[in-house]
Amino acid sequence: MRRSYSVVLLPGDGTGKEVAVSAKQVLAAVTAKTGAAFAVEEIPCGGEYFLEHGRDWPEGSEEKCKRADVVLLGAVGWPSPTGNGPVTMANGKMAGWSPVIGNRLKLDLYANIRPVKLYPGVRARISGKHREVWEPKNVDMVFIRENTEGLYAGMGGTLSPGGRPMVATDTRIITRAASERVIRLAFELSQKRGRGAPKDGKKRVTCIVKNNVLEGCRFFAKVFEEIGAEYPEIEKDVAIVDAFTQWLIGQPEYYDVLVTTNMFGDIVTDLASVLQGGMGMAVGCNVGDEHAMFEPIHGSAPKHSGLDKVNPMAMLLATGEALRWLAERHGDATLAKAGDAVEESVKRVLAKGETLTYDLADAGRAKKLSEVTAAVLAELEAML
Repeated sequence: MRRSYSVVLLPGDGTGKEVAVSAKQVLAAVTAKTGAAFAVEEIPCGGEYFLEHGRDWPEGSEEKCKRADVVLLGAVGWPSPTGNGPVTMANGKMAGWSPVIGNRLKLDLYANIRPVKLYPGVRARISGKHREVWEPKNVDMVFIRENTEGLYAGMGGTLSPGGRPMVATDTRIITRAASERVIRLAFELSQKRGRGAPKDGKKRVTCIVKNNVLEGCRFFAKVFEEIGAEYPEIEKDVAIVDAFTQWLIGQPEYYDVLVTTNMFGDIVTDLASVLQGGMGMAVGCNVGDEHAMFEPIHGSAPKHSGLDKVNPMAMLLATGEALRWLAERHGDATLAKAGDAVEESVKRVLAKGETLTYDLADAGRAKKLSEVTAAVLAELEAML
């Protein structure tokens, strides 16, 4: 069993840098209480770094991520000085592409696993307001999004005769190999979770596609049918993506594990975040066979940068997920307990309702990012 792990931390831009501090504090607490050692190498990256250095992370960063036991990412994206969207590089890609999409491709992080769980004490969000619409027990599902191809495969471009953009294309790529591995992972995860959907306790895998129109989706659904036949004990469900969006909000308790293609997964998981209290609670686990990168999915939120304001819970939970992934990969039961303790610490702070950031707290009762982190760390240290 290993007791020392190398971690690459990519703070990124804006509030990504702030929540990255919270991740480091969790690792330090785990080290102090368990003896596990984390060698953390912090690598600057993103739009702000690009504006100063002409590249979106330092030379050699890709190799460092590949050598690390695990990668933690804050968030990337920074407004362009011209006022036209985010900072972009000469190749047209957003500055921050390398640590995010680049890592997904180069490290073959083919599955983006996004748990959607509503914790007690957190209210779902509709129209920007807190509403107690769903019981926590009714929101407990996991999305698996294919993470390396689809519309994000990078096959496309813009034709600009005479220097004026006239035609733009983005080609969606759906392959059997990529489809098979995320679909199989979805069925394996449903088996591992065991508890099934909150509504009826059935182990169920839902395939989200647009197979009434798109050939790639028909193919993905066909592969889903083939792989699903190997798991007769798990119920198979196919949902057309546009109809799925209203089913997701109307009856979240029906869903257990869900699998879909890259772009659809990107969209529906952001929608699903309203079920768990907003993007400040949403975790993204980019996982492959040999490497993994964990992140909050809320973005860099430049307007909140430096204000000690945003919700660190997603980053804290992402760090807990990283600990559990390391534990499973290296047979480290201590890290598994630490990962569980991180989630339980978050749950306790949420349930108390006394130390919450602006997105979760009642008006006039919001606490700072640093105060919320401190509250979670106090629970964690008591528990370890």
